[in-house]
Amino acid sequence: MNKKYLWLFLLILPAVPYFLWLLKSETPLSVAILDKTVPADDYREHSGLTWLLNHWKIVLPEDSSSYQLTDYAGWHPENEKDEKIKNLDLSTIKPDVIYIADTYGVYPEQSENSERGNDPIYGGLTQEEVYQIEKSLKEDGSTLITEFNTLASPTDEKAKKSMYNLLGIQWSGWTGRYFNELDPNESSELPNWIIDSYQSQSSTWTFAGPGFVFTNEDGSLFVLEEEEHYNEKGLWIDYTEKGRNLFELKESPSYGYWFDVIQNDSAEVLGNYKMDLTESGKTALEEYGIPASFPAVTLLEQGPSKRYYFAGDFVDTGSSPRMHKYIGLENIQKIFAFEKKDRPQTFYWKAYVPMMKAILNEAKNSGEEAAQQAADPKPMPALVKENQYQVLKDGKWEQLTIKGVNMGIAKPGYFPGETAITRDEYYRWFEMIHEMNANAIRVYTLHPPGFYQALKQFNDEHKDDPLYVFHGIWIDEGPLEETLDAFAPGSSEPFIEEMKRIVDVVHGNANISDKPGHASGIYTADISDYVIGWILGIEWYPYMVENTNKVHASMGEYDGSFTYTKGAAPFENWLAGMMDTILVYDNENYGTTRPVSFTNWVTTDLLDHPSEPLEQEDLASVNPNVIYLKEEKSAGQFASYHVYPYYPDFLNLEEKYLNYVDHRGNKNSYAGYLNDLQEAHRLPVLIAEFGVPGSRGMTHENPYGWNQGFHNEEDQGTIDASLFEDIINEGYLGGLVFTWQDEWFKRTWNTLELDNSDRRPFWSNAQTNEQQFGLLSFDRHKVKLDGDTSDWKDVQALYDHTEEKQSELQSLKIDHDEKYLYLNLKLSDSAIQDWEERDILLLLDNGKEGGNTISTSDTDFEGIDFVLHLNGKKNSRVLTDSFYDPFYYQYSEQLSFLSRQPYHGTQGSGVFHPIRLALNKPLFIPSTGETLPFKAYETGRLKFGIGSPEDPEYDSLSDFYVNEKDGIVEVRIPWLMLNFRDPSQKEIIGDLWSAGMDASEVTDGIKASVLLGSGLETNIENLAMKNLKVTDMLPEDGSSVKKYTWDKWDLPQYEERLKKSYYILQELYGKYE
Repeated sequence: MNKKYLWLFLLILPAVPYFLWLLKSETPLSVAILDKTVPADDYREHSGLTWLLNHWKIVLPEDSSSYQLTDYAGWHPENEKDEKIKNLDLSTIKPDVIYIADTYGVYPEQSENSERGNDPIYGGLTQEEVYQIEKSLKEDGSTLITEFNTLASPTDEKAKKSMYNLLGIQWSGWTGRYFNELDPNESSELPNWIIDSYQSQSSTWTFAGPGFVFTNEDGSLFVLEEEEHYNEKGLWIDYTEKGRNLFELKESPSYGYWFDVIQNDSAEVLGNYKMDLTESGKTALEEYGIPASFPAVTLLEQGPSKRYYFAGDFVDTGSSPRMHKYIGLENIQKIFAFEKKDRPQTFYWKAYVPMMKAILNEAKNSGEEAAQQAADPKPMPALVKENQYQVLKDGKWEQLTIKGVNMGIAKPGYFPGETAITRDEYYRWFEMIHEMNANAIRVYTLHPPGFYQALKQFNDEHKDDPLYVFHGIWIDEGPLEETLDAFAPGSSEPFIEEMKRIVDVVHGNANISDKPGHASGIYTADISDYVIGWILGIEWYPYMVENTNKVHASMGEYDGSFTYTKGAAPFENWLAGMMDTILVYDNENYGTTRPVSFTNWVTTDLLDHPSEPLEQEDLASVNPNVIYLKEEKSAGQFASYHVYPYYPDFLNLEEKYLNYVDHRGNKNSYAGYLNDLQEAHRLPVLIAEFGVPGSRGMTHENPYGWNQGFHNEEDQGTIDASLFEDIINEGYLGGLVFTWQDEWFKRTWNTLELDNSDRRPFWSNAQTNEQQFGLLSFDRHKVKLDGDTSDWKDVQALYDHTEEKQSELQSLKIDHDEKYLYLNLKLSDSAIQDWEERDILLLLDNGKEGGNTISTSDTDFEGIDFVLHLNGKKNSRVLTDSFYDPFYYQYSEQLSFLSRQPYHGTQGSGVFHPIRLALNKPLFIPSTGETLPFKAYETGRLKFGIGSPEDPEYDSLSDFYVNEKDGIVEVRIPWLMLNFRDPSQKEIIGDLWSAGMDASEVTDGIKASVLLGSGLETNIENLAMKNLKVTDMLPEDGSSVKKYTWDKWDLPQYEERLKKSYYILQELYGKYE
C-alpha cells in the first residue's frame, strides 16, 4: 500500500467511531432523575448516568434533545437562591425510567468531613415523592432504579417504609465504606465525624492501613482491618444465576465506596456482596448482626414495572470522560480501568455500565407492555344472580361457592390502629390461605398499603385461581352510641368519606394522610378486579337502631340512583342511602359496580325470638329484604350475617332450634336457626362470620358442646368444619370463618376487668377466648410441655437438690413466655413411680401483700396466693387465696350472685378457692317465665396431656405433663390465672377489698416453693391442709423461699404456626369448588 494512503488511513481511523456514533439512531427514552445531593456544580452523584444516556444516544422523547447535567429534580446549585429546588413532578412526563441517584441532601458548609445527622438545608425522600413514583410504576410501567442512601436519614420513617414495600427490601440500619487509609494523618478521605463517633463510644482511634468502617443509624460503629479481618480483595459482588443472565456478569471488581446492608423480602437478589473474611472478621460481623454476605443488587417485578435497588453509590464515578460521541468508548474505558479498590472508575466501567445497559434496554419494552396491561378494570367483576355468586373469568361467568376467612388488622405487639402488618406478612398469609383451598378474604376496614400491594402481587401470580375480597367499610361506633341516631352528621358524613376513600384505595388511586387509629399511606395497587363485594358497617347497636327509627318515624321511602326501598324503617332507609353512595361513587369515578350488602348479626335479624332473655338481643330488626337495587345497573345484592352457635342465648333455648334435625340426621340448633334465617330472605345470604375459638378460657356454652371457648385446636377445626357444612347444606352462598390470625388485643366480658386494657397486645391471654379464634397462632411455646428436658437446658434451677440422693424433690426450674409461666419439677425415682397417689403442692406468691400461711410440722410458708395441687391426671387444679379471688369478690361482694361465706372479706383466712369464670348472669326467659341461675365453671382444673405442637398427641388445652422415665413434671399456667393484669410490665391485681376490681400493683417476681406428701383432704370449695403428711419440701425452711423474676418487655416475641384447625378446614374447603 502506498505510504501516503497508509498515513491517511491512520489519520482517519480514530475518527471512524465518531462518525459511526453520528450515524447511530437515537433511542427516545424518558428518564426522570432525582438527585438531592448536589452541593457543587460537578453533579457527581448523577453525572455518570447523564454521560451514559448521551453516549448511548438516549434522548428526550418530546424533542429528541440530549440529556443535560441539569436535567434532574432536586437541588440545583447553579440557580439563584430562591430557585435552587426543582421538585419532582412525574404527572406530565410519564417516565420510562425513574432514577433516584441520591437523597442525602445538601447541608450547611457541606464537605466529606461534615458531621452526618445535622439537619440538611434540603434532603430526604418525601412521602409525596414516593406517591408519585408508585403511581408512575403502576400506570406507566416505569422502571425504577434506586441507589444507596435513599433509605437512610434524612428520609423520614413513613417514606422509608413505603420504599421498603415498593422495593421489596429492608434496610438493616448499617452502612459501610472502604477506606484505602484509616490513618487520618495519611488520608483526607476519612471524615472527622467517623473518628469522633468512634472515640465517643470506644477508645482512641489508632487504625491505619486499608479497612472498612461500618456505621449504624443508632450511632454505633466498628472497623474491619485488612489482613486481620479480611483478605486483600475486599468487597465485591457475586451475581446470582438470574443476575448473570441479565447482566452477563459473573462477579464485579472490588467495590470501594459507600454501601448499605439490606435484606430482601419479596425482591429477588441479582447479586450479593461478598468479602474474603478471616475467622476474626466473621466473628466481628456476627457480633453486630451483619451477615457475611448480603444483597448488593435486587429486583422486584410487579406486572411490567421493574424496581431495582443498588445497595451502593454505584453511579458516583468521581469524573466522567469529556467526550461521549464515540462508539465503543465504554469498552475502551473498561480495558484500561485497572483494578484498584479505592478507584470507583473500575467498578463503574466493569460493573455499573453493563448493569445499566441491560436495564435500560429492557425499560423501553416495559413501557409498551404497561400500556397494553393498563386495560380498564372489569366493569362488573362479580355478580349475584339466582342465589349464586358468580365471578368473571376469561369473559365467562363462573359460579363461586364462598369459602373464605376473615382477616383482622393487628398482630402481636400492636393495636389495630397501628396497622403494623407488613406487606411480606400479608403475602405469606395469602399463600397460606390459598393453600387452605379458600377463595375469599373479608376485611372490615381499610388496611395499610402493604395489604393491597401483596394481594395484587399474589393474584397477578395466580390469575387462574385468585383470592377474592369482600371489603368492609367501618363506621365509628362512638358517635352512633352517643347520638343513637345514624342520620347525625357526626356519623353519616365520616362514613360517606370513608366509603369514597376505600373505593379509591381498591382502584389504587389514593394518598391517605396520617390519622390516629387509621391506616394511611400511598395506595397504588389496583385490586378492583378482585373485590367482589362491599359489606358496609358493623354489628349495629340495637338501641341506636330503635332510636333512629323513632326519631325519623315520618321519613318516606328512599329512591336513589342504584337503590330504593319498599316498606323500610328509617334506619333501613339510611342503609339504602349508604349503599347507593358507594355504588354511585364507584360507577361514576371508575365505571365499575359490584355486589353490595351491609353487616348484620343475629341480634338485629328480621326474626322474632320469644325465648331471648336479654332485651337488647331481640329489641330491633334490620331487614335487608326492604332494600332493592335497580336491576338495569345492578351487579346484585346479598344479605350478610355473623352467626355463631353459642350466642345469643335463644339459640340454646328455643325448642324448635334444639329439636331441628340437620342433613346428618342429628339435632342441631345452629342449622335450625340457619334454616329459619334463609327462609325469611328474598335475597341470597352470606355467612360473613362463623366459628369457635380454640382457647382455654370459655365465655358461653352450647348444648351440643359448640361453646365459646375451651376447645383444643383439633376440636376447633372439627366444629368450624361442621358449621360450614351446615351453612352450605342450608342453601347459603358460603361462609367466611372467623378468623385468620389470633388477635391478642381482644377482650371478652368475663375477663375484661381482670387485665390491663392498654397492654393487651403485648401478651397472649389463654383465658380470653376472643384472642384465640385464629387459624394462625403466634404463641411460641418456649417450653413444649412434653417432658423433654432440652427446653430447660439453659434455665438455672431455683432449687437444686440433685446431689442429695435422699431428696424426693430434686429441683425446681421456672421459665416464662408471653402466654404462660412454666414450672419444671424433678422428682426422685421413688417419688415419680407413684406420683398419682401423692399430693404435689407448688406454692406461689405473686408479690401482693398478704396471702395465706401454709404450715408443716417443721416450718411455715407465708404469703401464699396460689396453690397448684397435682393429684393425678384427672384431679389436679390451681386454687387461689379466697381474699385474692376476683371471681368471688365480683360476684359475691359486688353483685351478690354468690352467697357470702363466713370468711367473707377476711385476709389470711387460710381458705383457698377454685379458680372460676362466669358463663352467664341470671337469665329470665320470657317465653316460659323461667329464670336460669347465675352460672360459672372451674377454669383452674388442670388437664394432663402433651403441649408440643410437633407431637402427634398434641392437645393445645394441656396444662401439665409427667415424664415418668426421667422424673420430670412440667406445668404451664396462663398468666391471668395467677392474677397478672400484664406480665410484660409485671402488673398484678392488687387489694380488691380496698380498691375494687381496678386494684393494681407492680410486682418484682413470683416466690415459689414445693411440698410433697400424701393424705391431703380436699374440698372443691377450699383447700384445707388437713392430714397432709409432708415427706419433702423445697426449700427446707419457709423463710428462705426464692423468687423468680424476669425483664419487662414492650415488644413481644412470637412465632407463626398454623393450628390443627387450619388443616381440617383445608381438607373440607378442598371438597367444594
